[in-house]
Amino acid sequence: MELLQKIYNFFPDAKFFGLYDFLTPIFVIRDPDLISTIAIKQFDNFCDHQGFVNETLDPIAARNLFNMKGDHWREMRKLLSPSFTSSKMKMMFELMCQSAENLTNFVITQSGEAAKTYNMKDLLSRYTNDTIATCAFGIDVNSFKNPNNEFFLLGKEALNFDGWLAFKFQMHLNFPQLAKFFKLRMFGPRVENFFKNVVATTVKARDEQGIVRPDMIQLMMETRNDDSRSEFDINEMTAQAFVFFLGGFDTISTAMCFMTHEIGVNPDVQGRLREEIDDVLRQTNDKPTYEAINRMKYLDAVINETLRLYSIAHFLDRKCVKETELPSATPDGKPIMIKPGDRIWFPVFCLHRDSKYYQDPDKFDPDRFLNGDVNNSVYMPFGIGPRICIGNRFALMEIKIVLFYLLWHCDIELDVKTRIPLMLKKKTIALLPDGGFWLKLRPKKSKIPVTPCLSNGHRIEGQ
Repeated sequence: MELLQKIYNFFPDAKFFGLYDFLTPIFVIRDPDLISTIAIKQFDNFCDHQGFVNETLDPIAARNLFNMKGDHWREMRKLLSPSFTSSKMKMMFELMCQSAENLTNFVITQSGEAAKTYNMKDLLSRYTNDTIATCAFGIDVNSFKNPNNEFFLLGKEALNFDGWLAFKFQMHLNFPQLAKFFKLRMFGPRVENFFKNVVATTVKARDEQGIVRPDMIQLMMETRNDDSRSEFDINEMTAQAFVFFLGGFDTISTAMCFMTHEIGVNPDVQGRLREEIDDVLRQTNDKPTYEAINRMKYLDAVINETLRLYSIAHFLDRKCVKETELPSATPDGKPIMIKPGDRIWFPVFCLHRDSKYYQDPDKFDPDRFLNGDVNNSVYMPFGIGPRICIGNRFALMEIKIVLFYLLWHCDIELDVKTRIPLMLKKKTIALLPDGGFWLKLRPKKSKIPVTPCLSNGHRIEGQ
């Protein structure tokens, strides 16, 4: 990321520049208009991602939406899109609230009325784990009561991008033939079989007992009975639910960590958020609703600013599938032909911190988003164009709910272990700070554990 930033800054007036990712040439597009052209207007010419999983070695992981290409991707995107409509989000709202209530109950029980220091990455990963378990896989997992449940432990194992897994990722991305020759599986059979068994068990129980829940598994079960999708089997269901887990477990919990850090460091932001939360609680008689939380403009601004400053992805990628001419990179240059197979990056982190588009770009300033004037070509935390993250509305709702509940029931305070400023790690795939995320949470006086919402999923708490 640091090298990409240096090269980006070295060509301030160029529409794009080139670099090598190991042995692979990359066209890095830094002009917002050209990004929009490639990602939207010429989408059919750049519709694929560079795959990073081999279908022979990792059949479950390779069949997910992110890895799919061409018409297969279009078909699956159309199939899964109804899972994330406003009506579906509203139905999942209660499930998310239950996970947030479990978190705040845990903090209140652990802390009493005193401030206690928490590893926020661990705490918030348990929340995202439980939320995805109930909303994607249709099971109830309370990782606060049962911290060693198999779902949580295998999730951490699958997404530990330090060391060996990071090496395999780079091999699949840059040397796919070598990865295939050495039979390097991204995810081990233990992880794959566990998630496959979870989906199979859930589907079997619902078929036999007539259970219906507002989640992704339910939608895929309904589609399974459509003659046009007769091949939509347990493996494909698992693939889609698994990528949902991959995208939401680690990256979203990390984004939440950056948000809680900035809220702790900026007491004025915390105060304004609490005022907005108190207004919602008064309007809803202490029973926050989906509509009320979605109307919170300052909460939206805080989330947007965090996702700008701490991008979920360093860059977005596209793969050319049809020969296309790009304009000259510089005024005195010549147009260039992009050929099928050529790779393109949109440098999200660099664009989000470019002073040309954001005044004082390294400052955390939610007010810059309050007017709602956001250029999608220079603000794309979840992507851009038809291949924008299909779960972005789910992720935003997940973030809103946990921040709402945390500030409803707790004050966020700094600890001696809190790093100010955060120094981002240089040699890592994910955006993470040195020293981790450490904050104190102090339950508000008179707060007692909140009553969990009810749901009709099955539990695996004892595992």
